[in-house]
Amino acid sequence: MSASADFIDQLCINTIRTLSADMVQQANSGHPGLPLGAAPMAYVLWTRFLKFNPSNPDWPNRDRFILSAGHGSALQYSLLHLAGYDLSLDEIIRFRQWKSKTPGHPEFGLTPGVEATTGPLGQGFAMGIGMAIAERFLASDFNKPGFPIVDHYIYSIVSDGDLMEGVASEAASLAGHLKLGKIIYLYDDNKISIEGSTDLTFTENVAARFRAYGWHVTRVSDGNNLGAIQAAIEEAQNETNKPSIVVVRTHIGYGSPKQDCASAHGEPLGEEALKATKENLGWPSDKRFYIPQEVLDHFRAAADRGKEAEKEWNQLTQDYAREFPEQSDRFFRQVRGDLPEKWDSEIPVFKPEDKPEATRVSSGKVLNAIARKVPNIIGGSADLAPSTKTIISGESAQAPGNSAGRNIHFGVREFAMGAIVNGMALHGCVIPYGATFFIFSDYMRPALRLSALMNVHAIFVFTHDSVAVGEDGPTHQPVEHLASLRAIPNLSVIRPGDANETAEAWLIAMKARGPVALILTRQNLPILDRNDFASASLLARGAYVLSDVKQELSLILIATGSEIHLALKAKDVLFKEHNIQARVVSMPSWDLFQKQPQEYIDQVLPPQVQARLAIEAGSSFGWERWVGSGGKIISIDKFGASAPGSEILSQYGFNLENVVEKALQLVGKTV
Repeated sequence: MSASADFIDQLCINTIRTLSADMVQQANSGHPGLPLGAAPMAYVLWTRFLKFNPSNPDWPNRDRFILSAGHGSALQYSLLHLAGYDLSLDEIIRFRQWKSKTPGHPEFGLTPGVEATTGPLGQGFAMGIGMAIAERFLASDFNKPGFPIVDHYIYSIVSDGDLMEGVASEAASLAGHLKLGKIIYLYDDNKISIEGSTDLTFTENVAARFRAYGWHVTRVSDGNNLGAIQAAIEEAQNETNKPSIVVVRTHIGYGSPKQDCASAHGEPLGEEALKATKENLGWPSDKRFYIPQEVLDHFRAAADRGKEAEKEWNQLTQDYAREFPEQSDRFFRQVRGDLPEKWDSEIPVFKPEDKPEATRVSSGKVLNAIARKVPNIIGGSADLAPSTKTIISGESAQAPGNSAGRNIHFGVREFAMGAIVNGMALHGCVIPYGATFFIFSDYMRPALRLSALMNVHAIFVFTHDSVAVGEDGPTHQPVEHLASLRAIPNLSVIRPGDANETAEAWLIAMKARGPVALILTRQNLPILDRNDFASASLLARGAYVLSDVKQELSLILIATGSEIHLALKAKDVLFKEHNIQARVVSMPSWDLFQKQPQEYIDQVLPPQVQARLAIEAGSSFGWERWVGSGGKIISIDKFGASAPGSEILSQYGFNLENVVEKALQLVGKTV
């Protein structure tokens, strides 16, 4: 390599370093250590390998880059600005400030070029696995000889902290099993965590561990050796049957007085140390946010190569459209996120004369009806598919020799499953789902929260939704989980009460633009006769009057899921035996109901009717907003027990006698 090339390389790397350090100092908060140490590997990746187009950040065949170590966000913002994304220097200067595009950790949908929200360590690592599954699945579906229209890599910079998190281990194990060859991760092996040396807690042989997972592993002993980094990435690209991780030995806070110290991790260098750092790097110490023109020119040239790559891809897809018009139409429909025409035409309508069935069973039937019409729905369960009813019949499974499978066996890896589903949704062109028992949503909660924060189209199927699980006991019986998920902004939580409500819930889930959680029963439920009760299509409004009164309304019974049937029985008894006019409201989704006009909310729950009884086999937390100060709640605010589900429900007050008694108390009567 020529001297001038060496010079521009170092100039670019030090620009990344100082720009990042200036950001953190300006904000007086942030993480300068990682950008200072990892700048060389990031530079090599972005200027010599990464395929991207800043003027079209959503180009479908771009390479994906995830900064899993999201605390080093200043590094990513520096790269994005230098590469020419719509991220101005003013935004760089406003790092971590109100309404800036440069928040403390990267946020998908806010900053152009950020592929995933990261910061909660390990999740970026796992989301990249989901992106790789999506890439491989789509390539098997659409690519033809001479037409590799889906062909890109998933790159990430990961940290010690990422690899300590269990979710990374779960995801790495699955990735190795599936032989996902388009994954290339760069491990920033700087030997430092917040509390000090990683020797305090992390002395395992990382390379041996990943080889055991089935990964291709290479080492770069000097994180400033650009040639070695380039050679390692090239070697990883040539390994097509294994995911790759490059262990790069770096120095946190490189060039600063705090190099190799824990204090470089999560606090500004300070004015004196920042000045010394710039002097050590041969940088003007009196300048902030200094970017030499040669650096901009060099980075923009790399971006121009990406623009040319997209231009070539556009020509390829035009030729593809002429050769394979139907496949081309379907591909670009999936890119846009559009559903096929008549995609819902085979969704069953369940009849009251059909035998009672669990909503998990109804869900499985609806899922399969949808899957026959929507070829890009893909997902699976955390080793519970026979119980969650989430197998797509007649379709194969993702496996080392089969990338076309629409069923994914995630294994007993709930957290990784949630993060991988998020990664697939982020990749686009697929509609992913993941399923497990509702109780195990606890293992997934960080991924559910991140899904909602990113507002991606991910579907989560949770079955065995209450203490009615029965004999497995309190370890497997959800209590607080509905309240917990309802508290997550942007997550639509739907608990249908019969087969037709379940079908409507799937309609909502398919058309949603954000994440949806379907909460389903293990136990069988009757199928309501919609000639006698309101249409299940009203589920789209979150809550609706399922059964109304013929005279003056004096009481409202509000229920979700399986408890709507108990509410309907109580309504009949209250009228026949006590001449009390009670309305039954089915409320499968609080969040959908809250989005309705106030006029509709007041129609369903008239403010003047204060006698309200909520019935739900879960925590009472939050129900006050719907029953008001004058209402009552039949709920469960303690753990379950091991016994037949019907007996537990009865012992916990979910029986006709108790519901009627509480209702009578509300209207001032006694049994």
